[in-house]
Amino acid sequence: MKKLITGAAVVLPMIVALSGYAADSSVIRFALNQDIRSSQPGVNRDGNTDDVLMHVVEGLVGYREDGTVGPMLASSWQVSDEGKTYTFQLRDGVTFHNGKAMTAKDVVWSWQHWNDPKTQWRCVREFDGSGLIDVTAVSAPDDHTVVMQLAKPVALFLDTLARTDCGAAAVISSDSLDADGKWLKPIGTGPFSFDNWKHGEYVSLKRFAAYASLPGKPDGFVGGKQALVDEVRFMAVPDAATVKAGLSSAAVDLAQVSPIDAADLKKDPNIAVEVAANAQRHGILIQTDDPLLKNVKLRQAIASAMDTQQIALGTSQGLATASNANISTSSAFYGEVEKQGFHYDPARTARLLKEAGYQGETIEIIANKRSTVPSFDMAIIAQAMLQAAGINAKVTTMEWATQLERYQAGRYQMMAFTYSARFNPALAFEQIVGDKSKEKRKVWGDPEAIKLTDSLGYLDDQAEIQKTVDQLHKMMIDQVPLMFFYPGLDIVAHRKAIEGYRAWLAASARLWNVSLKS
Repeated sequence: MKKLITGAAVVLPMIVALSGYAADSSVIRFALNQDIRSSQPGVNRDGNTDDVLMHVVEGLVGYREDGTVGPMLASSWQVSDEGKTYTFQLRDGVTFHNGKAMTAKDVVWSWQHWNDPKTQWRCVREFDGSGLIDVTAVSAPDDHTVVMQLAKPVALFLDTLARTDCGAAAVISSDSLDADGKWLKPIGTGPFSFDNWKHGEYVSLKRFAAYASLPGKPDGFVGGKQALVDEVRFMAVPDAATVKAGLSSAAVDLAQVSPIDAADLKKDPNIAVEVAANAQRHGILIQTDDPLLKNVKLRQAIASAMDTQQIALGTSQGLATASNANISTSSAFYGEVEKQGFHYDPARTARLLKEAGYQGETIEIIANKRSTVPSFDMAIIAQAMLQAAGINAKVTTMEWATQLERYQAGRYQMMAFTYSARFNPALAFEQIVGDKSKEKRKVWGDPEAIKLTDSLGYLDDQAEIQKTVDQLHKMMIDQVPLMFFYPGLDIVAHRKAIEGYRAWLAASARLWNVSLKS
């Protein structure tokens, strides 16, 4: 708490100082709940980092508005050799922010950079054969062609290339590194270039005048993109009250806000609020390797002690649709099975606690107080419900960076957590399922769940995908490695002077095609 108060004290004068720029129609200021973690896509990242850097870098492909994959730096691709060879044709006229033309050699160099162990790219294991995909070779037969070869066909290959947590496998200039191979800053191809990062305060991106836009309307992370202002500035403002004050004073132009703050801000005649359901999922993780919680009957007792619908409604101001599924309620694979979930049943809880041999041991729920996720509220309500059932639950709050480190290391008993958006069911389950001995961040290590999740990556028959998703959902509800309460909500408050901003399924800030009236 001490650090949070200190942060607010530092940021508030900054908001006041910036208020003098409110009439500047060449700068848009977006308030982030925390500073970014790095300037290198897919390396030491979180959702804020992804949001900022996806304005700067682009990959061969990207996600469309509906969650499908579309072309970005590649104009097209062909799949041959029974699904093991992808041949990408690159777009003409694309340049990096340093003015150099992008060629196939840059794609190959970028791929080598990301896969170099020294880079510590988050997604190395997604492509090196540790998981489903094994990219055995990447070559550039000419300046406009890139060939990627796989050891075996995997239906998820393009989806994985498009993932924002992987930085969309960004194509960057080698000038992003110095002569000694040290990272400088991302020199990409996006509508904005990376200008300045004042740690703890803001990241400044500048309009890239030579940006080569795709034709047509904007479409998710692809489609037509236009930088309509000279600068977008992502400001680190961890205190929700400061964000609200900044929006009201016009020192902040846009911010993702909580449901409670959205209700208050709607009363301001100068503020508009955009709301869209997204593919995030809010819930509580349970460490199945914990000496106490490895007992499935105890986990089942915890599940029946919690009224998940009340948690969903209570932490979203009634805006959410309760769901215990690991896929979005708007997904084509959200069917009758996925609508079934946990049931609040105090009598069952009492019976299971007795069968589990529970003796009142303390169970810790880790949470954070970021304003744009319901982590703390979920933890507090869950704690009250568990205590009412005779389970000795306590809540420990941490700064988000510390909690994220604990999550990555698997060092927790229970944790209120929000998963970033995944559109494809295979990727949504990949987030939570895996060998916990190899990847500590994985939550569900059941061998059959791993087998089924792996199989999703090879399926392209809709009926078979649905059958597998249904089976995984039933197993997840039975084994309780975690509990989802509801899908995320992308709630963005902005000054009415802002034009062109839309909330969307990915819950990612997009400041291209957005302008600010004087």
